[in-house]
Amino acid sequence: LLDALRGCSPLVESVRGRGLLCALVIDESKGASAWEVCLELMRRGLLSKPTHGNVIRLAPMLVISEEQLDEAAALMVKTLQDMAK
Repeated sequence: LLDALRGCSPLVESVRGRGLLCALVIDESKGASAWEVCLELMRRGLLSKPTHGNVIRLAPMLVISEEQLDEAAALMVKTLQDMAK
């Protein structure tokens, strides 16, 4: 999950965390806030939580399949790429 998000969009300043508990740091000077990214992810079917201003916290279910993780990562990458345009 973390590898898919690193460098996927200019909006992503950094990715941090371990295992399933991770966070995206959004570079809000690139045109979108963490809050706006979370709202767009929600519209596309994925819940996330903005925290500490420009940080998006990701905490998936502890019983999640690899297929579901891949689907979520692909959705996040696509959303972040779309919003950076």
